[in-house]
Amino acid sequence: MTRGPFEGGAESAALRSALGRFATGVTLATCTDGSGDPVGLTVNSFGALSLEPPLVQWSLRCESPSLQAFQTAEHFAINVLTEQQVELSRRFASTSASAKRFELGRWSAGHHGAPVLAGALAVFECRRTRAERHGDHVLLIGQVLHHSAHSGAPLLFHASRYRRLGDPM
Repeated sequence: MTRGPFEGGAESAALRSALGRFATGVTLATCTDGSGDPVGLTVNSFGALSLEPPLVQWSLRCESPSLQAFQTAEHFAINVLTEQQVELSRRFASTSASAKRFELGRWSAGHHGAPVLAGALAVFECRRTRAERHGDHVLLIGQVLHHSAHSGAPLLFHASRYRRLGDPM
């Protein structure tokens, strides 16, 4: 089987580097699995999709051990992190710390059971409306049922590093 130009190797690394030039916020996507256990991971692919109806989107690698939980959970939450929550982001991004992810931070069950982080910059509690495979990721779309926003400085990610928001222009 012949591999395409972006399937591994130098071209894939170059594409990843170019995509990393787009600064993003950092979020924790959370849900509960079929046993009621909390599941979560660090996500920077989050974005708004629609205001009417209120929809958000994010994507998850097809190889992620968390994929099945998010594909079957009826509800999920997106917790937008502040710059003081960088350690939470690191823990939720680590594959080795999956069993201890929720030991850091103050968590509670949201309106529909998805874990919600106290002190998050914003929280979007959603009903999953779609989960579609596109390439090596699954695009998850959720209808926002509840949301909250708080003041603070966002945690940013750019060029494979955590960053702080600079002065307004």
